[in-house]
Amino acid sequence: MANKKGRRRRFGAVRQYRSGSWTASYLGPDGERIRADETFETKKDAEIWLSQVEADLSRGDWRAPDAGAVNFRIYAEKWVEERELAVRTEDLYKHLLRLHILPTFGTLDLDEITAPRVREWRAERLRLTEAKTTVAKAYRLLKGILETAVDDDLISRNPCRINGAGKESAAERRIATVAQVDALADAIGIRWRLMVYLGAYGPMRPEELAGLRRRDVDPDTMVIRVRVAEPERTNGKRAPGETKSDAGVRAVVLPAFLHKEVKQHLAWFAEKGPDGLVFVGEKGAPFRRTSFGRKWRRARTVAGLPDGFRFYDLRHTGHTLSTRSGATLKDTMVRAGQSSEKAALIYQHSDDERQRDVAAGLDDMVRAERAKHHTGNRAHHEEKPTGS
Repeated sequence: MANKKGRRRRFGAVRQYRSGSWTASYLGPDGERIRADETFETKKDAEIWLSQVEADLSRGDWRAPDAGAVNFRIYAEKWVEERELAVRTEDLYKHLLRLHILPTFGTLDLDEITAPRVREWRAERLRLTEAKTTVAKAYRLLKGILETAVDDDLISRNPCRINGAGKESAAERRIATVAQVDALADAIGIRWRLMVYLGAYGPMRPEELAGLRRRDVDPDTMVIRVRVAEPERTNGKRAPGETKSDAGVRAVVLPAFLHKEVKQHLAWFAEKGPDGLVFVGEKGAPFRRTSFGRKWRRARTVAGLPDGFRFYDLRHTGHTLSTRSGATLKDTMVRAGQSSEKAALIYQHSDDERQRDVAAGLDDMVRAERAKHHTGNRAHHEEKPTGS
């Protein structure tokens, strides 16, 4: 369109309607004409709008006006599908989407999710959800999905802008005493007592225990080789795969006091053959998390441990006892199958011989604690009743 001096605009075009309002349009990168989705009171306002669009194009910040017209549910489900996630992580993300995110945002397009809507959603979740850590996880997931939408040029800015909203303030991890670990092992039943001990003094993850085969356990050298992990999905099926990290593939040297426990369990409960599972249920099938959970909760009560004490807290118990027995931080990292780039800069080397030293120190500590506990109980029973 020519101006009053007869010169055509360098970028875009403005035009006046019969009503007196103005509109503006321009050619997009694909050659299609794009018209402003609003009208302007004056020609100057329309030209300012065109100048802003031209600046976005020159900076590389421009995106198609309808780019964000993508349904969030479809985009989020595809986002999860396209990532190479561990099965438990995939289950967690789908759970968070289904229960906490999609009920609010599932029907909206990406560009309809605004910062005020995110704040309102989070405030509602905090009111309705007792587990604040779950809200933090859901917020982090929503933020991650929308950050990818920014990278895909579907939205210009991530509406998740609440400082600290994705941080979890985890409670201090509990540790059990040697006596409490023994009480747990006694209360949970003879079929599962070795699992308790390996959780504490291995210390091994539940999914690693689920994947243990007879060939992985050498009762003569007291070495267990962790090769795989078999986490249980929300549908109850096992998902055999790699350990949590490369460091998870390791040889665990057990303390000598577990020698009898290991031999008895292999003889009485493990499946036959080198590929036989070490831990199976009463009916001979791989154990289920739900059925083991019931046994765990009953044993936890008998052992006098708080309701929040999880099987996973046995690992923390093992870390603590190993450190008290003289293990370095690197020793405990190797033993537990943990890895960290930051930690690798400060950890010292820990070889197989050092791992045997750690196991021996742990053996001495547990034996001493058991002896102390046994002596205390005996002294208590030998006391004469008052007034006798």
